[in-house]
Amino acid sequence: MSNYDQLTAHYQTINHFNHAQSMLGWDAAANMPSGGNDARSQAMAELSVHIHRLSTQPQLEEWFGGAQQESLSAEQQSSLREMKRQWQQATIVPEDLVQAQSIAGSKCEHAWRSQRQENDWIGFEKNWKEVVKLSREEAKIRGEALGLSPYDAMLDKYEPGTTTASLDALFSDVKSWLPELIEKVLQKQQSQSIIMPSGTFSTANQKALGLETMKLLKFDFDHGRLDQSVHPFCGGVPSDVRITTRYDEKDFVQALMGIVHETGHARYEQGLPKAFSGLPVGEARSMGVHESQSLFFEMQIGRSKPFISHLSRLSANAFNAHKDPVFAEENLYKIYTQVEKGFIRVDADELTYPAHVIMRYEIERDLINGVIEHTDVPALWDEKMKASLGLSTKGDYKNGCMQDIHWTDGAFGYFPSYTLGAMYAAQYKATMQNTVDIDAAIQSGDLSPIFKWLSDNIWSQASLHTTDELIKRATGETLNAAHFKKHLETRYL
Repeated sequence: MSNYDQLTAHYQTINHFNHAQSMLGWDAAANMPSGGNDARSQAMAELSVHIHRLSTQPQLEEWFGGAQQESLSAEQQSSLREMKRQWQQATIVPEDLVQAQSIAGSKCEHAWRSQRQENDWIGFEKNWKEVVKLSREEAKIRGEALGLSPYDAMLDKYEPGTTTASLDALFSDVKSWLPELIEKVLQKQQSQSIIMPSGTFSTANQKALGLETMKLLKFDFDHGRLDQSVHPFCGGVPSDVRITTRYDEKDFVQALMGIVHETGHARYEQGLPKAFSGLPVGEARSMGVHESQSLFFEMQIGRSKPFISHLSRLSANAFNAHKDPVFAEENLYKIYTQVEKGFIRVDADELTYPAHVIMRYEIERDLINGVIEHTDVPALWDEKMKASLGLSTKGDYKNGCMQDIHWTDGAFGYFPSYTLGAMYAAQYKATMQNTVDIDAAIQSGDLSPIFKWLSDNIWSQASLHTTDELIKRATGETLNAAHFKKHLETRYL
């Protein structure tokens, strides 16, 4: 076997263990009884160590050296680059740190589920302290190996090639126009009357509505399923994608759009090229590109007038409420485009959402770079919420710095992906409009032309190109936030 073939066989093996790990994680979030957590954490930590050992075996260095001398096709060269990237990411971090992080993260996240409900910062802080300490260790080790600042090294895990310098510039631009735009839209919406949902919307009916909506979005039910969990997510593997949402029987609005969002993630996974299945080059390009798919589905398709017309019909059917004005097209559109300054990121509207992301980015950047301590976070959170959205979270940890799952297990560097994703999505739409009549496709109920564009330009490309190359090939330019600003102004003003 050539060195390249030995590498691909080895990475297929690693992929099988990642598959198992992913399913264990999904089950822990969607099905596992709380008493199973300690044993599950140990099992998953053991599996993490095993995957880490496979990813750092001594012969890999020799194979990479040899493979670079072999004559490879352009696609094989991309594949080699991505395997090497994963190998470098793995070999940087020592095994004992990987294990310690897995255990500290599982412990902190599991306790957080009840601590958040109880607004228990003191209890949370005791566990989180260790997660932050280990994440800083990881960031320092990665930074030294890659020649990056600690936070840039964490960013590199989720957004290869993205730096603090580029994000600082991007986000300071957004901060220069977003507050004024929010105020203008709030002013404009002041006079509109909205009928909000009231009464009970059973979980069973909401789930049925979600499944109908997933069919409209061409989710492949032979290779995936919908469940419920505390925090909506998309997990599993491309051949078996698991998405979850959370239901509130007093309000169907959030869960439904949550399903549209997670279906975007799922369609990307289901659309990855089979030819590279199980290899790093066959995986999603970055978390920002992943979010661009969920946000294309949620924001560009899901909150558009023609799609809301479908939701109006489907939801009136699901709740047997054809005469209820809540489900009228105009009213649903107002609900889904209502702008409101709120505390919770996952419930935020499209317009205020970037403000939530930017403040988290600024806090985690300074936390990982050692500029602030983890105990400074609640006060900083309050200060930044007041500055960006005029809301105070003093003493309100559950609606403040304890609201997200990301930091509980050390996923520092992830938050920027959300706003990068929203920007990419707006840019795809601006380009797609040149060749696809988007509104007509949505209206007809056959969204295939939209999905074909996404498949040709994004899904089928997996990680063959760098993020910048991928976006440039798809849209003719690298990331340009002007498309995002224009999208928001067009929809809301």
